[in-house]
This record gives sequence, structure tokens and C-alpha cells, in this order.
Amino acid sequence: MEEKRGRGRPRKDPEKLARWVPPEGWSRLVAWVSPEEKKALKRVAVEAEVSVADLVRALAAGLAAGTVTPEELVGQVRRGMAAMEKIPTLFERDAGFRVVDRPRAECAWVFAGEGTATEKLDGTNVRLTVRSGRLVRVEKRRNPSAAQKALGIVDGWYVDTAEGAAEDKWVLAAARGTEVDGWPDGEHPCEALGPRIQGNPLGLDRHLCLPFDREAPVYEGVPRSYRGLREHLAELESRFAPGALAEGIVFHHPDGRRAKIKRKDFPKSA
Repeated sequence: MEEKRGRGRPRKDPEKLARWVPPEGWSRLVAWVSPEEKKALKRVAVEAEVSVADLVRALAAGLAAGTVTPEELVGQVRRGMAAMEKIPTLFERDAGFRVVDRPRAECAWVFAGEGTATEKLDGTNVRLTVRSGRLVRVEKRRNPSAAQKALGIVDGWYVDTAEGAAEDKWVLAAARGTEVDGWPDGEHPCEALGPRIQGNPLGLDRHLCLPFDREAPVYEGVPRSYRGLREHLAELESRFAPGALAEGIVFHHPDGRRAKIKRKDFPKSA
């Protein structure tokens, strides 16, 4: 009697599936990109008739072999960094993308002595919703695309993370690593930090979220001149990770405006 086949396509034998094994010494590079940035990379990859992974590898291989020079890329990288900037930097930048002693007009309120200074944390912006001491929702920030900015949409918004999504793995790990039992009910904007987020500049050994409305380290008496900030940041210790240097300062105005400055923004020779 002929065996009946079930509905649908037969499953493939996992033991027979081809598995690619990287050469010895190779490492995996992981980068977080927005949906718009991912689409832009895919468009270039399609035009080049390669995968996005091969597109990135081709660039790295070209740099390693010397067929692509750093000089060819530096200008593009700087333009991309400028496009990524969500909070204005206090000072204008030179051709080398370092700040110069020329305040930005939109940051005049900082130099007028307005606003408070908090430690700038290099992580991922998220929002945690808490009810009765329990975490009930984890969202990540999404920023407007270039096309949306052209339409006047300048403020970002939050979207839900997805359980099992590779791009949300470490954000969810940070959320679960945060004790929220003492937090009041509500939505709490936070910075997700940890070993697998943004290079972990503070050298943390676990993932967690720092709520801006509860624990953001505040600095008193921060200077507001070019030279003063340069010297201050050269030795400013992180309040969140004692022993490590703070990445920078974010000034917060009562009306919601923000401005930032990072230690690495200043030229090394300054």
C-alpha cells in the first residue's frame, strides 16, 4: 500500500543541509542599523549583484588590500555621521569632523547658562513601560528618515521590540536585566547599556537600562566654554561607572531641547 504524503512540502533533512564554516581567525561583525539604512544598503547590494554581507566584506577587503583608500571613504563617513546626529553638538565642526571654538546658534541657551548637565551614555535609546512593579512593554527609538525630515518630521518615536528578533536581542536582555520593582507605573525613557551594545565604552559586565527620569547622573558646575569643556571632559569620571571616563555631557533645557559634547569631539592636539 502506497504511503500517504502529508499536506505541504516535505521537510528538509537538517543533517543534509549545507553549513558554511568561517575560516580560522575570522570574526563576526554586528552592526545596528535603522530600517531606512538597511534598505539603502540593500539597494546598493542589488545594484552590485551581491549580498549586503558581501558588500560590507568587499569594502573591508578593499581597505585591507589597499585597493580602496581611507581617503576615498573619510568624506562619505563624515557626511554620514552628520546625518546620524540626533542631538546637536555644541560647536561647529572643521573639515576633520572635530569641533572648533565656534558655538552653534541653536545651542545658544547652553552658553547663556540655561539647562542642566547630565552624563552622556553611549547606548541605545529605549522606553520601558512598568505596571505594578513589572515590566510590561519594551520599545526602541526610531528616528525619521531623510525623506520624512524633508517633510518637516524631525522628532523620533518609539516602536515595539519583537521577541526573537536578532536586532532586538540585546535591548531585551538589557530590559530584563533591569530591576523595575521600585519604579512607578508609567513609561520610562532609558539608555540600554552593556557588553554587546555600542561597543560597551564603560566596560560593563552585564546588560541593563538606565532610566533618564530616575538615575541619570547630573553634574554641577560644568564649564560652558570651548576650552573649559575640553579640559573638563579630559578628566571627567563617569558617575555611573566609577573609574571610567565619561563619554561626554548632554545639556537638558526645561522645554525639552538638548545639546551634547563628547570628549572625542575635540581635536587631539588641542
